[in-house]
Amino acid sequence: MAVRAVSKGIGTSAKRLMPMLDLVRGKRVEEALSILSYLTSPWARSLAKVVKSAASNAENNELIGADELRIVAIYADGGPVLKRMDPRARGRVGAITKRTSHVTVIVDREVS
Repeated sequence: MAVRAVSKGIGTSAKRLMPMLDLVRGKRVEEALSILSYLTSPWARSLAKVVKSAASNAENNELIGADELRIVAIYADGGPVLKRMDPRARGRVGAITKRTSHVTVIVDREVS
């Protein structure tokens, strides 16, 4: 049975997370965590936390060992957007949108 973990409000856009998500999609959990540990992006640590959470959810709720798990699906959806204003020339204002995202990881038993 597939088990999932969701992390909400990660402070970057889903577009920035996509290359990292593509690296670990379909990999075994141990392999995905080692890949994320070597990435230089500050958001890789947040992704690793979500993957660890999904693995521990599977271990505690479904009694599946972490060595048997594979990432079936991992995706990032857009979260709430913080809207800010920036002063511009001649008394005008420029819009700043600080995007956030929700990351979902679904793990399942590896089919051999």
